[in-house]
Amino acid sequence: MTDAPREDRRQQPKPPKEQLLSPATAAKKLGIFLPATPEEFQATPISRTALQAMLDAPPEWLVTLRREGPHPRSEVSRRLGVSNSALARGGVSDKMTTAEIRALLDEMPEWLVDEREKHAPGTGRPPGSAIGERPATAASAADNDFLNEDLDER
Repeated sequence: MTDAPREDRRQQPKPPKEQLLSPATAAKKLGIFLPATPEEFQATPISRTALQAMLDAPPEWLVTLRREGPHPRSEVSRRLGVSNSALARGGVSDKMTTAEIRALLDEMPEWLVDEREKHAPGTGRPPGSAIGERPATAASAADNDFLNEDLDER
């Protein structure tokens, strides 16, 4: 054995590569409808740093698209206060503009009221007013309290 230092044969670390996102993934992260974006956005992958730059200082087309639409299904459901499945049950299209969403909220059709109540209780109609639903009474609430106390004692 010699006292001379050995040559280091380990592989040297590689510089990190820029991670690229597909245009569809970038649009989803930005909350925008991909077919409504400019051609250059749809055609090329977007790096994570470029995406972060768009979030920090959005270009004019992104600001306009977020304000006026068309919006993707997830954004429409968020603005209406319902789930994505509720939009399918209500027969709403995959994309809507801000004006169409406002018109739907002003009109407040029956299905939207029902779905909002399912999604976030207290935002739709008062309990007991739906067709086929038992009316809410003080007696039924008292019965429920009695049953809950009985279960707690066990």
